[in-house]
Amino acid sequence: MRTIQTHTISDIEAFKDQLLLWSQQFNEVVWLDSNAYKDHLSSYDAILAVDAHSSLQTSYHGAFEQLKAYQTQMKDWIFGYLTYDLKNDLEDLTSENFDGLQFPDLFFFQPKKLFLIKGNTVEIQYLQSLEPEIKPDLNDICHCEEERRGNPTNDIKIKLRIHKDAYFEKVNTMLGHIHRGDIYEANFCQECYVENVQIHPLDTFKKLNNISKTPFATFLKYNNNYLLSASPERYLKKEGNTIISQPIKGTAKRSENASEDEQLKRNLQSDEKERSENIMIVDLVRNDLSHTAIKASVKIEELCNVYTFAQVHQMISTVTSKIDKTTHPVEVITSTFPMGSMTGAPKISAMKIIETLEETKRGLYSGAVGYFTPNGDFDFNVVIRSILYNEEKRYASYSVGSAITAKSDPVKEYEECLVKAKAMREVLEH
Repeated sequence: MRTIQTHTISDIEAFKDQLLLWSQQFNEVVWLDSNAYKDHLSSYDAILAVDAHSSLQTSYHGAFEQLKAYQTQMKDWIFGYLTYDLKNDLEDLTSENFDGLQFPDLFFFQPKKLFLIKGNTVEIQYLQSLEPEIKPDLNDICHCEEERRGNPTNDIKIKLRIHKDAYFEKVNTMLGHIHRGDIYEANFCQECYVENVQIHPLDTFKKLNNISKTPFATFLKYNNNYLLSASPERYLKKEGNTIISQPIKGTAKRSENASEDEQLKRNLQSDEKERSENIMIVDLVRNDLSHTAIKASVKIEELCNVYTFAQVHQMISTVTSKIDKTTHPVEVITSTFPMGSMTGAPKISAMKIIETLEETKRGLYSGAVGYFTPNGDFDFNVVIRSILYNEEKRYASYSVGSAITAKSDPVKEYEECLVKAKAMREVLEH
């Protein structure tokens, strides 16, 4: 049982900063921030969950069944992540590439303390036994001051796991698979990494978030493992018996010149190659959702609409379905994971080819972070545009990718990766 209090905050942005700063004392932290993005599907503007009362950490073996049992048993708020490599629990697949980060495959926790922000209202939910801590915690939050720190002294040199010529060679190999009919589309990713590095995770997240201002920004801390994410993409949301997926496929850079920026947006909207990418993944998502959907309930709510973010324009589609009330929420995730936008079509063939051509185990990159509510609703993002950091191993990494189709030009795909990497590179180097 939880004690619930509601408070009105006059300066909500200052409170958010202090709340996130206060959260750093805990070993388990999930901060989700929409950055005031006007999304009619959002339940909250920001959420903070901290301090595990109970938790589930596991490898991919039987992971979804364990998550299903944990969510059923808790019937409470639980927060956590799903790595891309949970695919190995669902299909006869492997993940044998290099892994410099070594995050657990799955982690969820039941928070002792929870803050739900909407407008200027903060709903505070503490486990009932911790009710006496609410007032002193609020006092601590309101008086939380940032520690004054100098810049890290390390000279950060970002390395490429796949160099440019090798990238072109691998994309051409993937195009060969497409021309033979093995696949229609696959998302091919490459890692950029820094070894023996010390960064300030919260400072780094704040800089990345200030540059990007995306609707699915995430700061996640699990002991020495950190995710600093500026994701623009929703993976999957459950609201009652409605399931919503919003795959992104199609990216264009922004321009500071207003007329040029508008032209870049129009060019993306009409780009035949980008639209074909998006539509192929929409078909995949429709098929995935159909596994748990009530008959004839899968619908395309919007197709290839262009949304504008601080760094890029993105082409987004929205697909929905209805499920029966007896369908377990984890079953919906199991039948759609990993998300179509980060795999390809056909999905299993694409994942096998991805594994042979990529050099790095994806881990949490192209996985998902989110939460389940006590009534079984959920909301998860797609982990892209993100910096991952293992503090103990002093290893930081970000990955970028693009969808390869028959119309792909390897040079343009490489340039798209550079556009997507821009914010993460700037933050780490400066």
